[in-house]
Amino acid sequence: MTETRIPPAPTPDPSTQAFWDAAREGKLLLGRNTKTGKLHYPPRPVCPFDDEGEVELVPAKGAGTIYSFSIMRAKVPYAIAYVELEEGPRMMTNIIGAAFDSIRIGQKVTLQFQPTDGDGPPVPMFTPA
Repeated sequence: MTETRIPPAPTPDPSTQAFWDAAREGKLLLGRNTKTGKLHYPPRPVCPFDDEGEVELVPAKGAGTIYSFSIMRAKVPYAIAYVELEEGPRMMTNIIGAAFDSIRIGQKVTLQFQPTDGDGPPVPMFTPA
């Protein structure tokens, strides 16, 4: 395994505050259209699929599969990935707790919140299941 980078703290705004508050509690939230039931990530006040219905925040299970990934060769290298959540949406994230050469497309992963710089909310990342 490699050194884990500490990401910068996100800056919540009124439309994302509930998401980051839930992250502090170890919960990953998705947006769900109350009329169609379609889920999306990141959650936002307006559904990206339909202009009808309200958007509510619902918890994700925290499990998924690596859809795609790349190794970023920065000062502290890290694995960036798209993870397809069990609920359907894909999210860009990091894969942590794994040697780079062991990461595979189709690999099952589980949610783990990673601390950020300062007192910022933790960010959702994934580790091999």
